[in-house]
Formats: sequence, structure tokens, C-alpha cells
Amino acid sequence: MKVFVIGANGQIGKHLVNQLHANEQHEVTAMVRKEGQKKELEDRGIPAVLADLEGSISDLESAIKDVDAVVFTAGSGGKTGPDKTLLIDLDGAVKSIEAAKKANVNRFVMVSAFQANNRDSWADSPIKPYMVAKHFADETLVQSGLDYTIVRPGGLQNEPGIGKVLAGENLERGSIPREDVAAVIVEALEAENTYQKGFDLITGVDSIHDAVGKI
Repeated sequence: MKVFVIGANGQIGKHLVNQLHANEQHEVTAMVRKEGQKKELEDRGIPAVLADLEGSISDLESAIKDVDAVVFTAGSGGKTGPDKTLLIDLDGAVKSIEAAKKANVNRFVMVSAFQANNRDSWADSPIKPYMVAKHFADETLVQSGLDYTIVRPGGLQNEPGIGKVLAGENLERGSIPREDVAAVIVEALEAENTYQKGFDLITGVDSIHDAVGKI
């Protein structure tokens, strides 16, 4: 599968690109915003394209062409305000969905946020604008007609992955290494049982293969 990663220079994105590049079943193309990032990837033999989520849908469509799947794992980051959250986490995601449709790419995996589907869970959250953005980006994807999967990880950690997770609806809040989130995405890409579904994801006792198989 030819996989296009939006947010390839992010913390999950870097793990995902590396795992896809090492996987003989997939070919990865990384989308980045800076020429230096593009060169670093290409020096490692990883195809990369320059594009900006604040640019036009047609530019994104041109970048996405000739792939089988899109993974959206971009984010505005914790140091920006609600304005960037709106432009990247919501509008950037929605534009990516529209660009994928225009490019006839039917498979779309969205990295969302834990319980973003459940308004009650973040009614008093200090990051409520971020959760609202994730909620409505996910809703747009659900209604897009694409073969979507929405991954909603818990608290993200930088520790090495352990390969043991729990995936499902309405899980108790927990955490998970970013490396394991990336591995779940790789496993889910071709797992048709994950199509048209979203799930919470935390560290657990199941192997990644078994956890994805149970979705």
C-alpha cells in the first residue's frame, strides 16, 4: 500500500514514517512544511513532498495523488493558541479529507484524541478548543464516504513502545507510547474490520495484531 503521511515531522508522524519505511508491504511518502525536513527524509531514502495545511485544497490534492491511503497525524502543537488549533487541527484536517476525495484516495486514517467523540468527557477540559476541533474533524470524516478509521489515543508518551495495547469504545482514561500508536496505524491500514470505525487506544495487554483484529 502506498501511504501518504500528513504531519510526518510530528512526534507520532516520525515513528509512523520510520515504521512504514521499514515495512516491505508499504511505500511511504512524507508530507512536510520545510525544505530541510524534506532533505533529511530524502537523504534517508524516504520520498517527501512540501505542502502546507494552511494552503489550498488543490495543492494538497496534487501532493496526495497516486497513493492508496492518507494518514492524518498533524497537529498545531501545545504551544499555539485556539487560532492555530482551528486552522490546523480542524480546517487542515477537513481540507485533507476533501483533497483525498478529489484525488480518489478512499482510505483515510485519522489520529484524533481520546474520547473526542464524547462531548461530556471534555465539557470542562482545559484544552476544550482542541477537543472541539478534533470532534468536528472526525465528524466530517465519518460523513465523507471514505473508508475511514479514527484512532483516539490516550495520554501520549515518548517512552519506547511495548507492543501491548487496549483498543475499544469508552475505555478508562490511560496513556500510550507514541511508537505504539504508530504501530497500531500500520496494522490497521489494511484491516477492513477497522473501516468506518473509531476507537480509543491505551496501553493494555493485547498484542497490536490482536487488538486491531478485535475492533
